[in-house]
Amino acid sequence: MNRSLSGLLPGRSSQPGKRVLPGFALSLGVSLFFISIVLLLPLTGLIMQTADMGWERYWAVVTDERVIASYKVTLWAAALASIINGLVGLLLAWVLVRYDFPGKRIMDALIDLPFALPTAVAGITLTALFATDGWYGQIFSLFDIKVAFTPLGIIVAMSFTSLPFVVRTVQPVLEDLAPEDEEAAVSLGATDWTVFRRILFPAMWPALMTGVALSFTRSLGEFGAVIFIAGNMPYVSEIISLMIFVRLQEFDHAAASAIASVVLIASLILLLGINLWQARYLRRLHGR
Repeated sequence: MNRSLSGLLPGRSSQPGKRVLPGFALSLGVSLFFISIVLLLPLTGLIMQTADMGWERYWAVVTDERVIASYKVTLWAAALASIINGLVGLLLAWVLVRYDFPGKRIMDALIDLPFALPTAVAGITLTALFATDGWYGQIFSLFDIKVAFTPLGIIVAMSFTSLPFVVRTVQPVLEDLAPEDEEAAVSLGATDWTVFRRILFPAMWPALMTGVALSFTRSLGEFGAVIFIAGNMPYVSEIISLMIFVRLQEFDHAAASAIASVVLIASLILLLGINLWQARYLRRLHGR
């Protein structure tokens, strides 16, 4: 009787191992076709462009003195922007999850603004705000700090475009934390700092590190928001994506592809490292 009823219950199947939703072959085929057209085909074109160069020319292009300077500017600016986003993103996620206040929904929606706003528009807006006669620039000028058209502007632009990665990665983890552990710790005499350091942060830090890493990866390839505010001075405020654009303007597509391949390899390594680290952490978590 129980066996006959189990086959009639929704979500149950009388044949073990059979999928409830059909169409796996079709959905997999469409997914692979989409990936091939959108991702693999452009990557193949990039590889073919660099394959015709030869190793000596490829190495000469990617190790050019000006290109190496742009690597350094991009890396340290992205690193600082990611650290800032880690601190600010954690604070924003904490406020959105733990407190109710007027305008909370608006603030939550504004977090995703960098995703929806074209990066060129973001760059123009940030430049207008942080210029010496802008709203924010006038305040910084009082302390003799110049943001627009300096390396500091690069950090500001990168932080703006990649902040949502940290907030949206940490926010679901905070929402899923059970308050019972905090209440038990407080009842035993733990201070607020002890509760955060010993209970909350260990549960949040994998998501926080993932968000910071995604923010760093996003900042490496930022272009539109940066070029308007950076100043684009060689060896000072010239980022690697601008170097790719310069080579394209010179109709040196092979050199542009070579420099782009370095950014691509770095991004793929970072993303692979993030996925491997997440998988390892989940195995350790479920293995306890």
